[in-house]
Amino acid sequence: MSESVHILGPQFSNFVRSVQWCCEEKGIPYTLGFELEGAPLEFGGEKHRTLHPFAKVPVLLHGERCLFETAPICRYLDANFDGPELQPHAPWQRAEVDQWSQALSGYVDQALVRRFLLEFVFPKGEGGSIRKERVEQATPEVVRMLNLLERQLEGHAYLVGEAFSMADAILAPMLDYLDGLPAGKPLMAENPALESYLQRLRQRESSRRVLVPPQIG
Repeated sequence: MSESVHILGPQFSNFVRSVQWCCEEKGIPYTLGFELEGAPLEFGGEKHRTLHPFAKVPVLLHGERCLFETAPICRYLDANFDGPELQPHAPWQRAEVDQWSQALSGYVDQALVRRFLLEFVFPKGEGGSIRKERVEQATPEVVRMLNLLERQLEGHAYLVGEAFSMADAILAPMLDYLDGLPAGKPLMAENPALESYLQRLRQRESSRRVLVPPQIG
């Protein structure tokens, strides 16, 4: 089995960045991009659906193995490769990391990324304009999610306890994007523990190749 993996997906995807961050934390050699064996793939095309039946990213390719969905990919990388552990040993703490990883991949991503951030990054209004009514509709749920995360972080260095975990790798790219958005930064500023947490993660050596300006288009 190869010691390196390929992360299939564009680097600007927050979930692709989560998998990339896990590789960086553990020192796993990887390649990254929406291509296979040097050839670009058609998004949603037949080959893409062969690798991911729902035509999403990321997909992890490790030798003959193919795995999709962010949290299972992160768990596999943690269990199958040497390096710092991204999941606690204790069953309860491990379940908490798993709980938050799933919640972040679903509820939090939907609120922060799909319904809010993407309205600015890929505007679909008339003439390519931002649909302000969609932003206004999405904002209360963004605020609710940030408040929830703020409460979870109170008294802790990381999302689940005092050690970096795969849950942090899943959350941080979302927060980094939100904090870099003029409409998102004031929302982040209302949650000081969350802001401090993001700054702490940005200072990790592993973040330097992950939280880079996205190349979109």
